Amino acid sequence: MVMNSEVLNLEAVDKSSHKRIMGCSAYIRRVFVNPTHDMVIKRPHSFVNPSGIVAIPYLQNWIYPSSNLVELGRNLSHFFGRDPPLYAKRPSNPKPNPSPHPPPSTSFSNPNLAIGSSGMIRPAIPPRAFLQSPYGSGGGGTVIMEDPSEVYKRNAIDKLVGSLHRDIIGLREARETDMEGLFNAQGVLKQREEQLKQGLKEMQDEKEGLEQQLQMVLMNSDVLEGWLRDNEGKLTNLGNVVVDMVFEPCDNLSKQMLDCTASDLALDDVIYSLDKAIQGGAIPFDQYLRNVRLLSREQFFQRATASKVRAAQMQAQVANMASRTSPYAL
Repeated sequence: MVMNSEVLNLEAVDKSSHKRIMGCSAYIRRVFVNPTHDMVIKRPHSFVNPSGIVAIPYLQNWIYPSSNLVELGRNLSHFFGRDPPLYAKRPSNPKPNPSPHPPPSTSFSNPNLAIGSSGMIRPAIPPRAFLQSPYGSGGGGTVIMEDPSEVYKRNAIDKLVGSLHRDIIGLREARETDMEGLFNAQGVLKQREEQLKQGLKEMQDEKEGLEQQLQMVLMNSDVLEGWLRDNEGKLTNLGNVVVDMVFEPCDNLSKQMLDCTASDLALDDVIYSLDKAIQGGAIPFDQYLRNVRLLSREQFFQRATASKVRAAQMQAQVANMASRTSPYAL
């Protein structure tokens, strides 16, 4: 039994036309049985055809590099142990001559006759022609005679195998191109997914901000509605109303905030008047700088005081709202 390995990614030779088929990237393992002179191939056999080519499931499912020669040998041993592909030839029995000695007139000029060890004349066995493997044989000096039908069949199989591998290569390249396109599309989809997640997070943050503003508006509306209910009856008791006396601070913080705001606005008016005076040349420049410096200092303290009062008012308002149960609370 002989095993031969063809690496078809280098080249495969078509034995009928000796043309080279390039571009195959798979490995093909061919195993064939080469009988000796005294043995013949069993016909029919499940895994060996008359030309000696072996076809077992392990060879048909050969995948490089997971398949190897060790497992191939084990499979061959298993299948051939169950059903041997070769058997010995039956020896030809020569017809015995009734006379123990040849007659004197017997001639040995016939090349097809030979003398045995007992002196009996037996016909010589002519050389038997057998099918030779396409990959060489173990013996030398034998006459090679191949069946034309087997040669044609082998060449057709080789052509079909080459065509099949070319088709497989084309299909694989097409599938690789499709996979590359799918991977690119997957990358784009992932990028868009990240953008959508970022946009959703921004909308959720904006929603939370709007809910906080809505809560503040509802709280202010509640306060305003309460003030209107408390002061609605006072309109009927008022006669000639003095506008400056209508609004009065309700607590010390409000009075302090009103004073600070009025002082800030008054200082703005004074600084604006000084700007007009310096532009018209009514006051000297050094006196203008001195007065602006003093007024700006005073305005800074008024604004700082107003900022602290505003923070205290906000804290008091939040504490007051927390102590009351509002029907608009979310």
